[in-house]
Amino acid sequence: MKILVINCGSSSLKYQLIEMLGEQSLASGLVERIGESMGKVSHQNGSDAAGGQRIVYEKPIGDHRSAMNEAVGQLTAPGTGVISGPDEIAAVGHRVVHGGESFQKPARVDRRVLEAIEKMIPLAPLHNPANLMGIQVARELFPHAPQVAVFDTAFHQTIPAYAYHYALPWSYYEQMGVRRYGFHGTSHQYVAREAAARLFRPPSEVNLITAHLGSGASICAIQKGVSVDTSMGMTPLGGLIMGTRGGNLDPGVVMTIAERNGMTLKEIDAVLQKESGLKGICGMNDLRDIHAAADKGNSRAQLALDMFVYRCRQYIGAYFLQLGRVDALVFTAGVGENDAAIRESCCSGMETVGLIMDPQKNRQPDRGGGEITADESPVKAYVIPTNEELEIARQTLEVVKGTE
Repeated sequence: MKILVINCGSSSLKYQLIEMLGEQSLASGLVERIGESMGKVSHQNGSDAAGGQRIVYEKPIGDHRSAMNEAVGQLTAPGTGVISGPDEIAAVGHRVVHGGESFQKPARVDRRVLEAIEKMIPLAPLHNPANLMGIQVARELFPHAPQVAVFDTAFHQTIPAYAYHYALPWSYYEQMGVRRYGFHGTSHQYVAREAAARLFRPPSEVNLITAHLGSGASICAIQKGVSVDTSMGMTPLGGLIMGTRGGNLDPGVVMTIAERNGMTLKEIDAVLQKESGLKGICGMNDLRDIHAAADKGNSRAQLALDMFVYRCRQYIGAYFLQLGRVDALVFTAGVGENDAAIRESCCSGMETVGLIMDPQKNRQPDRGGGEITADESPVKAYVIPTNEELEIARQTLEVVKGTE
């Protein structure tokens, strides 16, 4: 069974075709700069990023329908395609950023699901419209295939009310849905399953702290296989310090900045989304550049590193206390998987809670990730590469099988 996974952004389309028998990636690609004068197409055949055929070129991509047609063209190209035609695609799984309180699980797309996704647009104005567009185009191109929506927020719908409510007038929650939702749900769920397998226990028997650290970042507390808290809030602006987002912030700061500078809400939003976080502190948002600058004596680069680690440790420590018993701490995503120095700093001094880092393992984790704690460490720490596309495909398969 071949499942096509679609992640549709406002000006991009990311896709991956997965053969679920053996969970093998047959092809993947990215169409960028949709609607601009010259788009960019990248396509890779085969599951091994180092092998297979890679195609990169530029051409006008007018809209998402054109982008989807481009993807299908690459998948079916004579001589180089991996399928003979669209009919080989058994189902299409869509990443949808915001499902609000309507979805605790993935859902087969129908009118009700489409209306619910549209209703959530005010909470995800940059993402949900693009997600809807991707679903609409895919339904036209693959009318034979079930379409399944997999929500970033769904995994966190098990968070208890005392953890997700804000202490604001109750009417804001009732009328506007103002509450914490959390994001990166498919990533946290994927690595949680993988960690449970490495512990040789079912997910329902493990307590985990999962750290998805990338340009966007969040940490999740998982108790008996379900999310009970996460660092992001109603939007992805909350929680950790990120590449260009500042994370948790006293709202009085925003009001002071807006008043003294005469800024509009749109201008403030642009600062919070694009100019804050690591970039706001030291002018750089890529941790590789920040490490290099800090090594050369750049004090603000070092400050940015210290602040990033400090905020991560705040959440990790809080979740250790909340969970009571922690079986493993998991690092994933671009920074979590590749930045040994950040991992070591995050875990420094955690022997008191039972986590004993092995510096050599941490510097050179096994290919594909692995344990980075000492053999005698009561609490394990792992590096586990995330695979959100595979998680979406798995959930899509479960829905399709359940509705047959």
